[in-house]
Amino acid sequence: MHDTLKRVLRGAAAMASGTALAASAQAADATKIANPAASWDHLWHEVIVDITIIGIIFALMTAYFVWKYRRRPGNEVGTSDKLSPASAVGWVVIPVFVFLSIDFYTAANGWVLWNEYRDVPADRLEVKLESGMYSWDYTYPNGVRTQNELIVPAGKPVMLRMTSRDTLHSHYIPDFRVKEDSMPGRVTYLWFNPTKPGEHIVTCAEYCGVMHGYMAGRIIVKAPEEYAAWMKQEETRLAAATAPAEATPAAKPAAKPVKKT
Repeated sequence: MHDTLKRVLRGAAAMASGTALAASAQAADATKIANPAASWDHLWHEVIVDITIIGIIFALMTAYFVWKYRRRPGNEVGTSDKLSPASAVGWVVIPVFVFLSIDFYTAANGWVLWNEYRDVPADRLEVKLESGMYSWDYTYPNGVRTQNELIVPAGKPVMLRMTSRDTLHSHYIPDFRVKEDSMPGRVTYLWFNPTKPGEHIVTCAEYCGVMHGYMAGRIIVKAPEEYAAWMKQEETRLAAATAPAEATPAAKPAAKPVKKT
């Protein structure tokens, strides 16, 4: 009886431990940051597969009809059986249902992906971006500024609040599958999740003038400790540049000459 009680208690403890582990795993999944770039790649892969299959089916059907209804010697005239109302409806409804179901599936997944792009993580680095012909001007929360180079830490989502000082631009980061317009008089935003150090190209995806092709930049992702060191250095430079100049001592007035009597 005593051994049985021990086994029951051990089993209960194991179940409690398993429940706790499952709960912690669920909590970790809940706090895990979604990666819109991966979701975009997955949806694009599905679109390519769908249109490839549809294209092959249409190509085979076209080849079959071309061969079956080819012109024959003697100007032969073909005949066909008249379809019943049910067959006619079926030939219309079934293909439409099949193709619309594919379209609806793709559209639904597109809305899910759009929501991922609009749902910005709370724990993020937020940077202001002012677009202009022909540069990207970034301003960090502490006042540090960079031009055409956005330096960010790996492992932390980055959000850009964007506007434009002249015309319409589009901030496009191909590696992160993200693009958003920046325009005068309005604030837009985008976010991306850099997971490892590296460099990524930034281009303007909206024609903005005769030198549009020169509007390029870089996203430089640094390791967290390297980013912290860089930011500290930039803060020191900013403080030195904005510190008031030391007042120079006023020159003493020259002594008046003493008149001789």
